[in-house]
Formats: sequence, structure tokens, C-alpha cells
Amino acid sequence: MRVRDWQDILSDVVDDGRNPDDWRAVAGERRGGIGEDLYLGHPSAGVYHLKTYAKNPYDVRGVGARVARRIDDGLDSLFPHRERDEDTGRFGVQRPPEDESQAKSMATRLEETVKVHAEAPTTPDDFFTDVMEALDSPAFGPMDYEFDNRPDRLDDLSAEFTDADDLLSSELDDLIETDEVGRGFH
Repeated sequence: MRVRDWQDILSDVVDDGRNPDDWRAVAGERRGGIGEDLYLGHPSAGVYHLKTYAKNPYDVRGVGARVARRIDDGLDSLFPHRERDEDTGRFGVQRPPEDESQAKSMATRLEETVKVHAEAPTTPDDFFTDVMEALDSPAFGPMDYEFDNRPDRLDDLSAEFTDADDLLSSELDDLIETDEVGRGFH
């Protein structure tokens, strides 16, 4: 396992090229320190664990690593599913348009998507999926997230990857100490 900057991990996810709506996530408050834990998983891309904290309102810092090469049967139940978990939130990983032409094309697709959903019966999940596709999101899907707590799934994933969790916690604590931040930004 190689510990890397959290943004490098997200770049891997963005550049992965796998089916973007097969990604799933679990996130919440970090146990025993400032910041957040996030697990991103895709059936064939594997599982990534990220630990981040807000150094200030404009600078999120963190570390991450790939902790599994794929989601097997033992890990599958630890991630939310659209079909099984109706009350999960949603997440999307975005990349900015490369130029003005792509930005205009993206805006046109988004505008048409909103119009179609405004005129026809739809579900929130269908609307979210169509918006993410219009924005050409490289990764999106269901997410179990608690802003000021830890979902049970997060504790289960941390228990599954104890060594990785300990190593990433240590690396993040070193980063926090180097940044001379005694607490996260609130």
C-alpha cells in the first residue's frame, strides 16, 4: 500500500474510465482526531481510503491509499447500493471543462436535462444520474455520509482495513502537526 496525497487518489478515480455510476462511497467524521474519513469503492477498480481535514476554508489537506483491488462479496455489503438503500445520499466527483467550448457543451446538456426532468415525471435518483451524466462526471453514486458523526459502515470498513486506517491516521496526524494546526477549521 502506497500512501499518497488525497488529490492524487481522486485524479486516479477521475482518470480511471470505468463505468462512472458504479462508484459508491461511505464517509463521516474521523475517529480520534480532526477531519473526515472517506472510502470510495468500485466493483472492479477497488477501494480507496482517504483521510482529509480543512486547514482553512480554502485548503483541504489529506492522504489516501488504495486498500483493495476490487470489491468482493465480503466488502459489497459495506457499501451502499441504489437498489437496496433508498435513504442514502449521493456524491459526484467532478473535473472542470477543458476549455470554453466544452464548458458551453456541458451547460447545454445540463440545461436540456433539467428541462426534460421538469416536464416529465421523474425520481430524484434518475434526476441525479442524468445530471451527473450531462456533466460528464467520472464517478458518482450512492453515499452513506454523516456530517457530524460516523456511519456504522465507516466503522466496519475501518475494522476491515485496520492496518491501512492506522497508517493513514498517522500520516494525517503528521501532516496536521507539520501544518501547525491544532484543530480543524469550523
